[in-house]
Amino acid sequence: MQFGLFGGARTKRGAGFEDSQGYDSFIDYVVEADRLDFKHLFMVEHHFTGHGQVSASMTVLAYLASKTKNIRLGTAVVVLPWHNPVLIAEQAATLDLLSGGRFDFGVGKGYRQAEFNGFVIPMAEANERFDEAMEIIRKAWTTEGRFSHHGKRWHYDDIVVEPEPLQRPHPPLWLAAGSPDSVKRAAREGYNLLLDQLAQTDQIIRRIALFREECQRAGRAYQSNMVATARPLQMIHSESERAAAYETRKRVLATIGDLARDKLPDRVEDDTASLLGTPDEVIARLKELEAGGATNILLVDPNASVANLRAFAREVMPAFRATRSAAAE
Repeated sequence: MQFGLFGGARTKRGAGFEDSQGYDSFIDYVVEADRLDFKHLFMVEHHFTGHGQVSASMTVLAYLASKTKNIRLGTAVVVLPWHNPVLIAEQAATLDLLSGGRFDFGVGKGYRQAEFNGFVIPMAEANERFDEAMEIIRKAWTTEGRFSHHGKRWHYDDIVVEPEPLQRPHPPLWLAAGSPDSVKRAAREGYNLLLDQLAQTDQIIRRIALFREECQRAGRAYQSNMVATARPLQMIHSESERAAAYETRKRVLATIGDLARDKLPDRVEDDTASLLGTPDEVIARLKELEAGGATNILLVDPNASVANLRAFAREVMPAFRATRSAAAE
């Protein structure tokens, strides 16, 4: 099992619980994760929230590329219906070069109505806009020389996208998916799979099994690290901390709002999506995920801090290093 991070920076004016913290402390957080051998960072993209959430994820990742050495830097996700796909292809390829080939390109269609309203783009057009954008981006990264495109939304004549990405034919593609149809699509169309932080453990296991089966049907070699599962982390060290942790979890869910209501149990205590508990309890829940095929875990810490990272690395990660060593023998 390997571990990474999911979330993003938050400006000081937007103090809250949904994603992370201010930019300066977020940079320190990721640099320490790199030192502690966390494998991935996937950053969100959000707009118009009033909570200071990161809106320019690739800009922040480019800065982090200069501050880190090994951790892979990904978007989770670039919402393609809002963007000019050729500009995105150029920016992503530049980031791939600056990071030394450590970039992962996570994409999605978007799900927040207020963001579509803000961009004056009908949410009903999300699918078709996403599909055309991906067609253009793939073409931009794989065409030798110049190309043209004339579609429903975008028209380009005799263009070449520069620079080329360092990873060939392009950076790994990741799709945020949850429904059976979208999971199958990710497998068929060459995406790796990003699973959300709200899905319960049994849902995660079913989605991974479906993705693996669809990869096999498509003739695509499957590896467990092709799936990344976001899991909220709230580690405690005494029973006196548990009630406060539950309250924090409730506040986090309240910020997510309508998105969470049909995905969660009635009681926060029954929420198997969260890694909430003592180190031993967290390890037990991770073992359950590992047994179900979830071996690439992205931690979402509502109180993200260097101290929390160090505690997780010290008290949880060694249990999985021992498992890998035993398997190797």
